[in-house]
Amino acid sequence: MKLHKLEGYIQSIYLVEYEHGLLLLDGCSRADISMLKHFIVGQLHRPFSDLKLVVVTHMHPDHAGAAAKLRRLSGCDVAAANVPGQWYSGVDGKLMHLTDIMLAKWVAKRMKKPRRNLWYARTLTPDIKLNDGDALPGFPEWQTLFTQGHTDRDLSLYHVPSHAVYVADLMVKVKGRYIPPFPVFYPNRYRHSLKKIMAMEPTSLILAHGGEVYPDAEDYQYLLARAPSVPMTHWRSVKSKLRKALRRAA
Repeated sequence: MKLHKLEGYIQSIYLVEYEHGLLLLDGCSRADISMLKHFIVGQLHRPFSDLKLVVVTHMHPDHAGAAAKLRRLSGCDVAAANVPGQWYSGVDGKLMHLTDIMLAKWVAKRMKKPRRNLWYARTLTPDIKLNDGDALPGFPEWQTLFTQGHTDRDLSLYHVPSHAVYVADLMVKVKGRYIPPFPVFYPNRYRHSLKKIMAMEPTSLILAHGGEVYPDAEDYQYLLARAPSVPMTHWRSVKSKLRKALRRAA
């Protein structure tokens, strides 16, 4: 097994290479497709059809945005959590989908990235539905972990031989410290997910935003202390800013 770390549009991309095929640990963004294809074909010298499985850890633009198109282009399977319904369902879901795309564009601007089209479908029909503890089809060294909280369907991927875990957006690294992501829709589930990972005592964590890291007990406690006790969501953030603006104006 060889793990390739690629710099995506606004996140790190992790492509796992085996002789029998390639595994993409997350669904990337739409802006990453051409770069990923160039890497597989131009640098690994493998046909794009060697991409066998793409795991979507959750439905945000930089984790699901390329999945459906990669399936059309390569013939790969797409796997996601076995959770009922669609994350971006209903009128609220449509608005949140648009908001998340705008947030991704804002992050790209802050990172001084060129403008790219990040549009993707707000619904996903996976070929494979994963349950907690499942081995990835075709890649049995990797085990699925439910680590919900950021959304209702977050996955982490545990590489059993190395005892390392790809945790996607379970945490982000900012100025050398580990903090919760935004949003956190389910704070109780989020804390449970953190404790689940801590109890495993992994050799390393692989972050979508921060690379491969080696947090210690102090780092985990710092993160837990900053884990929200109430939902930290788009609408709550807007309401909080409105209240502060009204207080300043009073």
